[in-house]
Amino acid sequence: NSSQLTDGAAAVLMMSRAEAEKRGLPILAIWRSYSVVGVPPNIMGVGPAYAIPSALAKAGVGRDEVEVYEINEAFASQASWSVKELGLTMNKVNPNGGAIALGHPLGCTGARQMATLLHELHRRKGDRSDSRSQSMYGVVSMCIGTGMGAAAVVEVPSMVSKL
Repeated sequence: NSSQLTDGAAAVLMMSRAEAEKRGLPILAIWRSYSVVGVPPNIMGVGPAYAIPSALAKAGVGRDEVEVYEINEAFASQASWSVKELGLTMNKVNPNGGAIALGHPLGCTGARQMATLLHELHRRKGDRSDSRSQSMYGVVSMCIGTGMGAAAVVEVPSMVSKL
């Protein structure tokens, strides 16, 4: 199985906290870290298994502290391998479906993942009785052609604007 191509569009607007406050825009999350890694191109697709630990280390966040992982499913086998290699529990990975179920336009992977991730983190935060006292972390990750992988860590802090 591989991800489908679908029509659609997505955008992500990132800016400093000062700029968002100046413009009166809600702050939905804090960008904590990112990492881009290279792997041998003959094993394309495994980049998330290497990029995620690097991004987590840069953010100072442990694997089990992450509430949701959005891992792009270019192919079912590469996504499954990355999840197994990282030792992630499936209930934290693509809880609303990934690229195979949802699809997205070519070049829209990161924007679709970030939109899906932020909405899910805010939904889970609202479902918790302790939602004001704890931050939540999420990770987006994807493989990139020619043997690369990318990952980013975001935080929805204890006091943050709602979606």
